[in-house]
Amino acid sequence: MNGTLALSAPRIAPAWRWPLAAFAVYELLVLWAFWDTGVSMVSIWDNSVSYTHAYLVPPIALWLAWRLRHRLAALAPRPAPWAVALLLPVATLWWLGSLASVNAAMHFALVGMLVAGVPALLGWTVARTLLFPLAFLFFAVPFGEFLTPVMMDYTADFTVAALRASGVPVYREGLQFVIPSGHWSVVEACSGIRYLMASVMVGSLFAYLNYQSWQRRTAFVALSIIVPIVANWVRAYMIVMLGHLSNNTIATGVDHLVYGWVFFGVIITALFMVGARWAQPDPLASMALAAPLSQGADRGVDRPQLALVLVLLSFAVLWPRALQQTSPASSAAPVIQLPVQLSANWRVHDADINPWRPRFMSPAAEINRSYISAQGAVGVHIAYYRQQSDTSKLISSQNALVSSDDTKWRQLSSQLLQTGDAGKPLAWRASTLRDAQQAPGLSGSSLRVWQAYWVGDALTASDSRGKLMQAWAKARGLPDDAAAIFLLTDQQGNPEDADKRLAGFAAANLGAIVNALAQARDVR
Repeated sequence: MNGTLALSAPRIAPAWRWPLAAFAVYELLVLWAFWDTGVSMVSIWDNSVSYTHAYLVPPIALWLAWRLRHRLAALAPRPAPWAVALLLPVATLWWLGSLASVNAAMHFALVGMLVAGVPALLGWTVARTLLFPLAFLFFAVPFGEFLTPVMMDYTADFTVAALRASGVPVYREGLQFVIPSGHWSVVEACSGIRYLMASVMVGSLFAYLNYQSWQRRTAFVALSIIVPIVANWVRAYMIVMLGHLSNNTIATGVDHLVYGWVFFGVIITALFMVGARWAQPDPLASMALAAPLSQGADRGVDRPQLALVLVLLSFAVLWPRALQQTSPASSAAPVIQLPVQLSANWRVHDADINPWRPRFMSPAAEINRSYISAQGAVGVHIAYYRQQSDTSKLISSQNALVSSDDTKWRQLSSQLLQTGDAGKPLAWRASTLRDAQQAPGLSGSSLRVWQAYWVGDALTASDSRGKLMQAWAKARGLPDDAAAIFLLTDQQGNPEDADKRLAGFAAANLGAIVNALAQARDVR
């Protein structure tokens, strides 16, 4: 067409056809073999507002790769057999994640398997050219929920400090605090985790598209992490101050969330406007829209080597599935039989002293029992798990002593306590729970709760150690039966008195409780 530049995509060079075909086969193989992992990842996108942005990641990554099509057209794809070695740790990560039921490990491994096919089948030069689009795909992994409690604590710290600096008296208990105009709580929605996740993804994309130096890119990504965290702190403080100054007529209902999102939007927009002032020219904009293919790109590919790499990749991907362990099946529901008389000093208490129940999702069995002695009353609650799955597992971010929206109880503190002798120490997660109907600073019901996991006849208070213990048991083909043990008692005044009562109960009766759990596991 005379006088007109044809805006057409470059043709597929002969040297690219076989590598691209092999790459497509490999990607489909990974998606087929790990379809359940992909489905679980998308399910989290659906069910968590913190990760809805992940739906945009795959199309954006494809668009970023499409922008580089003319650079890619000038390259000659060369399979790299040694790149298959990248899959070994990635596949191992998936296998270990499946043993321990760690979704994040399995999701990262799935994306890693998809990405590893690029250097293996298309070559290191192509992989370097596509480095950012490939790295961007990892934003699809729903990761970071573990930061929520930490960010909630920091949000409460800042809000209380800012209120006091503003001359507003504050009384604080955990994540709850009281000011003269009312009672406020920092809940999961106040953590700012959803702001942070979206900001880091968009900030990384902005830095890649607008800057060419790694110094500017790194600086802007750092700002996209810092700014939403600080902005969320300021947002929480402003919400409380608006409620306080208006006598709780504004910023206490739905407008609470609206103000928060509007404020966050203004801050992020300002961040990008400031960042755009230092934008650097994009070299892709000066490239010819129909760049000719290089001579190197027309050279033929070594098809036998390509086929060999594809076969090696297939084995490297599929071996975790071949070794995947499943727990011995059982059609029987577990039956936990705690003895009526645990020890000489502790007997069953007819009254149920436990008005609280942990929020542990879908256990296979639960039991609640109270015991009494001259030292006082102690409650025992057990959540027992068998044939664990994504919707029913012992150690999960969905399980908690108290949910953030619980209207009956609130958690004030949590710390590790060491009991037992030096030769056989035992750690417990000790927490104080308070009646949610009572404002902080006023007398009301409170409980002292000790928590530990029973996995493979061992006890631990650590989530990570519990996961490793589950993985080790499953790797040996043992049942995946496990349980959460909760000991609780009334806490009046000093929590040390309640801890002494629980320590005495545990020293006398924990062995009998563990034996009852082992018997429940062995009856299948």
